Amino acid sequence: MKKTLILVRHAKSSWGEVDLHDMERPLADRGKRDAPMMGKRLAKQKVKPDLILSSPARRALATAEIIANELGYKAKDIVVDERLYATEPEILLAVIGELGDKLQCVMIFGHNPELAELAHHLSSEISQMPTCAVAEFTFESKSWSTIGTLPPETVRFHTVKPQSA
Repeated sequence: MKKTLILVRHAKSSWGEVDLHDMERPLADRGKRDAPMMGKRLAKQKVKPDLILSSPARRALATAEIIANELGYKAKDIVVDERLYATEPEILLAVIGELGDKLQCVMIFGHNPELAELAHHLSSEISQMPTCAVAEFTFESKSWSTIGTLPPETVRFHTVKPQSA
């Protein structure tokens, strides 16, 4: 039995309105361009999430909705989880550990530094998560509760900009 965990950092957000609360910051123009591009790339790879979880922050949820649209996943089915905002990698692992074991592929949309820290915990190959980056991990496991204790079978990392060698 395989479990695929996909961590997605929100696309580039706008800092234009300085009086906006952090939760309310929208996507910047670049974020609005990058998110559909990443969604199309994931669709080409036939990514089909059973569940999409998102931070309640406007920029994370907007990124989730844009990418979900590209993957043929209904925006109304995105589950917003308050625990995915301003959190710790341990909390993210707890959220993952609570997932129903019938789910095969789960995408989580959130923020740095916790996403980068969790990705690095799962694979030392990943040290940074730029905006709109995607870290995809496949585990040989029947239960989500083992994620974080098992090494991943495969690790794929995607950024909007090609990585320099």
